[in-house]
Amino acid sequence: MINTNSIKIRGHSCIRAKRINMKDYFAKYRSDNSWLIKEDMWDKKLQPSRESQFALGNGFIGSRGILEEVPFDARPGTYIAGLYDKTGAQVTEMVNLPNPINLRIVAGGERLGAGTMDILEHERTLDMRHGLLMRHTLYRNSHKKRFDYQSLRFVSMRNKHIIAMQTYITPLDEPATLTVENLLDLSVTNVGFLTEGNKKHFRIEDVSQFDTGEYLAVRTLEKNVLVAYGKSMIIEKGSSMRFAKHVTTQIKLKKNQTVCITTIFSIFTSDDKNSKRIKPVVKGFLKKSANMGFERILEEHIVSWDRLWQTSDVKIKGAAQDERSLRFNLYHLLICGREGNGESSIGAKTLSGEGYRGHIFWDAEIFILPFFLYSRPKAAKNMLLYRYNRLEAARRIAQSRGYKGAMFPWESACTGDESTPAWAKNFDGSLIQIRTHEMEHHITADIAYAVYQYYAATQDIRFMLRYGFEIIFETARFWASRVEYNKKSKKYEINHVIGPDEFHEDVDNNAYTNYMAHFNLLAAYGMHQKMKRLYPEGYRRLSKKIGLKNNEAKEWKEIAPKIVFNLKRNGLIEQFDRYFRKKKIELKDLKKHPIPPIPKNIKMKDVDKTQLVKQADVVMFLYLFSGNFTKEIKKKNFYYYLKRTVHKSSLSAAVHAGLAAEIGENKAAYRYFDIAANMDLTLLYGNTNDGMHAASLGGTWQAVIHGFAGIRIFNETLSIDPRLPEGWRGLSFCLKWQGHNLKIAINHTRVGLQFYSKRKDVLKIKVFNTLKKIEANKTHAFIRERGE
Repeated sequence: MINTNSIKIRGHSCIRAKRINMKDYFAKYRSDNSWLIKEDMWDKKLQPSRESQFALGNGFIGSRGILEEVPFDARPGTYIAGLYDKTGAQVTEMVNLPNPINLRIVAGGERLGAGTMDILEHERTLDMRHGLLMRHTLYRNSHKKRFDYQSLRFVSMRNKHIIAMQTYITPLDEPATLTVENLLDLSVTNVGFLTEGNKKHFRIEDVSQFDTGEYLAVRTLEKNVLVAYGKSMIIEKGSSMRFAKHVTTQIKLKKNQTVCITTIFSIFTSDDKNSKRIKPVVKGFLKKSANMGFERILEEHIVSWDRLWQTSDVKIKGAAQDERSLRFNLYHLLICGREGNGESSIGAKTLSGEGYRGHIFWDAEIFILPFFLYSRPKAAKNMLLYRYNRLEAARRIAQSRGYKGAMFPWESACTGDESTPAWAKNFDGSLIQIRTHEMEHHITADIAYAVYQYYAATQDIRFMLRYGFEIIFETARFWASRVEYNKKSKKYEINHVIGPDEFHEDVDNNAYTNYMAHFNLLAAYGMHQKMKRLYPEGYRRLSKKIGLKNNEAKEWKEIAPKIVFNLKRNGLIEQFDRYFRKKKIELKDLKKHPIPPIPKNIKMKDVDKTQLVKQADVVMFLYLFSGNFTKEIKKKNFYYYLKRTVHKSSLSAAVHAGLAAEIGENKAAYRYFDIAANMDLTLLYGNTNDGMHAASLGGTWQAVIHGFAGIRIFNETLSIDPRLPEGWRGLSFCLKWQGHNLKIAINHTRVGLQFYSKRKDVLKIKVFNTLKKIEANKTHAFIRERGE
């Protein structure tokens, strides 16, 4: 088990001094400890990771958790979902915009800040319940004079265009004159990869002042998207209050007198080339927000967060530390999800950093989307609309490769064109050529799988008629053209691919890829028959639009069962053709070292010659299609591949936790859950500074809900069959299911279900493998029979 020190993130560089008792200006907003992540000392070396861990956001804006004074070597990050640019970069990447969190305070010629004054006390707190970042730092200057510094900031969840910050400063030993400078920082750049160097993706278009603040407009270099900022700074001292008319303001304070500095920012985007059209909107919005006041904006933000957690929180009885770690993962999912029309999806590092350049991978559909599907279905829908809006680009990719239908890119950005870079660094630091965009084709079926899951959970037929059926049919067309018929074996093969295990490239008949293609084709056939029968007019329109012929669906049905699937007589599934002929290596002592290193005698350039597996591959599809395989097959393959898997991808641990729970291996399940849940708290992979591991965030939720709670969809029916870890006494949470908010309470032997409906609906749900009718407005309880 990973010890996270009660989830306090620790440093070691504060000077010990007698603690002072200062008023806590933000105490009334702070939640109880089960919602708090704390840094209780300043440690410069850890700040890049802290900036990701303490990130704030609302699905539109992402803001890294930098210190407000922006110390040397800080990496400020302000990102807008879906905003990309390529200028100066190898491939299109998420734009790092001007940084609004930039408060410079000078007292007696010395700057208040980490690295410029001694830090006697320091604590930062992320309040996950309400999306607040609080700070309390006690500084001492070179003359041994102390300053108390307290701040709170947030990115509004109520209004997606607002960032707000409030700071209290008190000189403790003598009067002081503060020089306060609050600039919109234009010096920010995107991180350079390999030979690129740092890049700036915007140019300044307008800088001006107005009666209540400042205005800044920048425009991205490639797409010409306008991003407009408004900023108001309000100074409160005693009973006086005034707007700061200039960028630099002087404030005179007596000993123990406190000044409150409130800054409100608004951010808007427009791709309209006439910047004058957006400027009045920003100014008017900012003036309205400033008149509302910081406290009211904050209260509305808190109410919005409370509503989010009502359908998203998971309470774990008897395991407070696990509950807090899980909430950390859910918090970071919530700050990057949004409802919309498919303008953006969620990248592999969320909106908390520039790792993977903000690109969208299969992580979005397979690992992240299920959380939103069951808690915020409209956000899940937005993620699928992102793919639909780029379906034409997927058709072009397929055509360029000689295939039919739609082939989605391995890495996607704004246009849906392939955005995978040509080169990257390997785990040993060597430079390697990237081939995933050439061969990792399973992402096309992954997206179809997500559409199918969305429909099963929501019954949103309107979405299917407008978008969903088209995605599933076009992806099936791709697979029908991608397979190759082997006359000798009378089987269809899918050759020259890369599966989730990216250690092995250019393999034939990867089990995960083949099984996902099999699913995609059968799902398309079933949906085709359903649409043709129940929605004939919609079927006619879609058939005409995409030129769909009747015999195509028949072909999908005929191909699917004939796709190669290497299930051996002993119950093992061969990961790809001739995998079992690779050099046999079994990893040892996995209970002590569940994330094992690659054996020292194996070089990275030779790992493809061995049976070592990068991440869940066979285990991955056994987890996704658990109901299609016996417990014996799942268990045999789980342990066979576990002894060969080095989990070099952050998404691997959570999948192993989920499948281990399903096969009754609860100790192994908890071990891998613990790794996944605390991955970015313990900095397990050493790259949290690049952003949070989005797939692991979603996978951790799946390990709890799909794994321990046993919530799965089988044949479009919800099934509940819990298997809680020994130390957990119960789970309680809500799920959105087919338009209803289902309340679920679970312990080791009991499942409680409840939902409300004015129409007195009845849901059919399988509990402990028995189909039950769940009537609305009643509390239902089911007890596990002995031996089940």
